[in-house]
Amino acid sequence: MALPKRKKSKSKRDMRRAHQKLAGPNLSECPQCGEKKLPHHACPGCGDYKGRTVVETEEL
Repeated sequence: MALPKRKKSKSKRDMRRAHQKLAGPNLSECPQCGEKKLPHHACPGCGDYKGRTVVETEEL
């Protein structure tokens, strides 16, 4: 089996790992209340999905 001749430096190791970062969720804006929500999910603020209320929420 082939083995490396020299130890890879921390710089080279970190440059290789630079593209392995996690991306945050893609959030969209609710057309009713303007709160951020996941696409294809009911809005956690107002409970609307595709123009109709599907989840009852408490009004403060």
